[in-house]
Amino acid sequence: MTRSPATPLPEPEERRRLREAGSLTQAQVAERVGATRETVRAWESGRTNPRGRKREAYAKLLDSLAEVEVTAPQEEPAPEAEEAAVPLTPAQAFDALYAFCAPALVRQSYLLTGRRELARESVERAFQLAWQRWPEVAVDRDPAGWVRATAYEYALSPWHRFRPRFRHPEPPPADASDRALMDVLLKLPPPYRRTLLLYDGVGLDLPETAAETEASTPAAANRLLHAREAVATRLPALADPTELHRRLAELASTERLRAAKPPTVRTGSERRARFWTRAAIAFTVALIGTTAMTVRTAPTHYEPPIAPGAEIQGVPPRVAQGALSEAEAELREKLRGGMTSGPERVLPLSR
Repeated sequence: MTRSPATPLPEPEERRRLREAGSLTQAQVAERVGATRETVRAWESGRTNPRGRKREAYAKLLDSLAEVEVTAPQEEPAPEAEEAAVPLTPAQAFDALYAFCAPALVRQSYLLTGRRELARESVERAFQLAWQRWPEVAVDRDPAGWVRATAYEYALSPWHRFRPRFRHPEPPPADASDRALMDVLLKLPPPYRRTLLLYDGVGLDLPETAAETEASTPAAANRLLHAREAVATRLPALADPTELHRRLAELASTERLRAAKPPTVRTGSERRARFWTRAAIAFTVALIGTTAMTVRTAPTHYEPPIAPGAEIQGVPPRVAQGALSEAEAELREKLRGGMTSGPERVLPLSR
């Protein structure tokens, strides 16, 4: 029995381009071919390829999109389209990325930390770092994922517990069900919490979640299962992943979390870069000055150290003065009495 050859498919990038050219979302494609949105995303990224009936349905859909693209009338580009084709400046591209990602990232960071101010600060620091490394981030395959990973790392940093303003918890959500869900999330270990948020909250598939959390796919799956089990134990109504996704979205949207404006973030990033540059220059100058002073004052030849003192043996002990004899006592009295009226004249005696 011979196996029929597999239906040919275009390259992954072409699959995505055809879908976008047909104005279809990944969810719509998944509904037409009988798959999930995460599966379609994996097909378009090239990580996996469809098989069997799904492959045939997916190939027919792509062929129909390609035919529509070929038969579509070629319209002359409007002046507005020509203006839109002008490449964006770095500041405009950064502002577009910030406007697209920042609001959702603030809400996601709030689910990770339970702190509103820390969530806003994490997103701002992540975008400040992205602006400092903008040439690298701009050409990244997934700039939004780069910023998200940076914001998550900053939000989950254990050093925040030593900051004075983060030593006390913030007021919990007003709704009782939201408080219960937030309490369950914050009791999860940070890696489990991050994996649950990426998979059930953001909607990444398992390989993407494992890559962003820097873990293997089995480890990410294990974390996800344990996190879901912990949530289902405390909140049985959220045992269904679809219901958990809905509740996470509702919990994140109930808080009024506003991110700063893009120009403010760019200005803060440039100010921070100038500060650290000046600090590095000042440290370098101080190090050079210290080195020069050391070289100037250092000895030019070897000076042997002074040997420590040693005890001398064989020296007779010091004798104290003893009592005067009678003759010495008389002489002392005579000298004391003669000095009061001056010394006597020395005259020769006649004999």
